[in-house]
Amino acid sequence: MALEKHIVSKDKPVDFLQPLYDGAIAGGVAGVVVETVLYPIDTIKTRLQAARAGGSIILRGLYSGLGGNLAGVLPASAIFVGVYEPSKQKLLKSFPEHLSALAHLTAGAIGGAVSSLVRVPTEVVKQRMQTGQFASAPDAVRLIISKEGFRGLYAGYGSFLLRDLPFDAIQFCIYEQLQIGYKLAAKRELNDPENAIIGAFSGAITGALTTPLDVIKTRLMVQGSTKRYKGIYDCVRTIMKEEGSHVLLKGIGPRVLWIGIGGSIFFAVLEKTKQVLAQGHRNTQNPDSLKRD
Repeated sequence: MALEKHIVSKDKPVDFLQPLYDGAIAGGVAGVVVETVLYPIDTIKTRLQAARAGGSIILRGLYSGLGGNLAGVLPASAIFVGVYEPSKQKLLKSFPEHLSALAHLTAGAIGGAVSSLVRVPTEVVKQRMQTGQFASAPDAVRLIISKEGFRGLYAGYGSFLLRDLPFDAIQFCIYEQLQIGYKLAAKRELNDPENAIIGAFSGAITGALTTPLDVIKTRLMVQGSTKRYKGIYDCVRTIMKEEGSHVLLKGIGPRVLWIGIGGSIFFAVLEKTKQVLAQGHRNTQNPDSLKRD
């Protein structure tokens, strides 16, 4: 296969519907696969971060809340990639070639901001269930709304954006830039293992860098109606004062492992699904090629 151009042609108009449609399908598939495989590691990470100084964690029920979480992960991942792909193409068309990294950063942030409307309630319900506060997703939603109002489903929204917008932007930028460099060096398309390795590297690095933001987001989301922390600044100040700065790196091991493996699986599945969809489009446009095969 000839090496595809990594920069969108400046003369060719951007087709928003096709990348949105394909991105939504590929993102949904990749998101569900990753969440199902790695959910136990995420549960351990959440319980580590939620436990205050001297507290212990429970290793039972590591798949608690998976079903309800997948109901949110599927549309959230579909929305993210569905928005990211056409945004990326539009920005690559608008920016000079040497600013492709900025295009990837911006597209990642845009995709994260739009998908956060679904991702935040999903994350709140998931983490409350992971820490044993509720037995099922429907109960969690009903009781959160009754005790905290609809705003309770968006607890920690600011800290979520503080963590996930940089995370999405950095992870996808690292991945895309490494892909571009590798393709130029190898003068060919990447294969599945290569996509997985680059995805693992970009995920692990980004996961480590954003761990303090993840700890803050977790504390704010799981506090419920107790309102122990009044906001992001108060959360950081209280943790530093009562538990020490090292707590801001709590759960970094499981987080890096989870996101590193998750990045490997996510990007491998994402690229393979996009390839399958692209091949289907080519076969639809050129039905004679199927007869020759």
